[in-house]
Amino acid sequence: MNMDVLTRLAHAEATAHTRYGQAGEATQFGPLVAVHAGPNLPLDTGWHDGTRLPTPQELDEFEAFSAKYGQPATIHLLSAFASAALPLLTARGYGLDYLLHGYVRELTDLPASPAFVIRKEAAGAWAALAARCFGPGTEEIMSVVAHAPGTRLFVADVDGRPAATAAQSITEGVAAFHGTATLPEFRGRGMQSALLAHRLNLAAQAGADLASVFVTPGGGSERNVERAGFWLVGARLTFTRREGA
Repeated sequence: MNMDVLTRLAHAEATAHTRYGQAGEATQFGPLVAVHAGPNLPLDTGWHDGTRLPTPQELDEFEAFSAKYGQPATIHLLSAFASAALPLLTARGYGLDYLLHGYVRELTDLPASPAFVIRKEAAGAWAALAARCFGPGTEEIMSVVAHAPGTRLFVADVDGRPAATAAQSITEGVAAFHGTATLPEFRGRGMQSALLAHRLNLAAQAGADLASVFVTPGGGSERNVERAGFWLVGARLTFTRREGA
């Protein structure tokens, strides 16, 4: 476990999280960066910044913030900090909801530019295509992601037809890759690998020195990022306070 990398990643993710509060609210309670992006959105969470444990008072304030907006008190925490935080969170009624594997890659020995046509896209058009890729019910969150400040949006075309989406934002020298999805009829044709290569090269050109991505364990995306030279650094654990706790 590389604590320096995980600490850096946690701080960059927490800092970047504030972008999603532009139409709602973003605030900080000690090491927790809390966001309300809109009603019932998965982005309505707190991100632990990797510096220290929250105090009971800071958790009280975070939980009051969550209650104000009628959203569950949900915290993202990187695995390096979980063992220290677990007794505090468990005592307050938090339980583990899910985890994602966290991967990073230094921006050296970059892959060749992809053969597919990859272009920038406007926020509205990107969000509409991404929602088609991810499936029904994702329209609002894709719109929030697309309109977040500092987000670069890409579309891969096949035979002149939009086929896949990807996004990238750079915070504190860390290029976060997200929003990657492919329309069903184009899957299995290397779209994700092409979009990874494209963003790696652009991130390096923009001055970043590290790329990061979170993926579902055991899925196709995990295999793609491993082939692209990313290495597993830990996990993002998501804890939610149970009702009545």
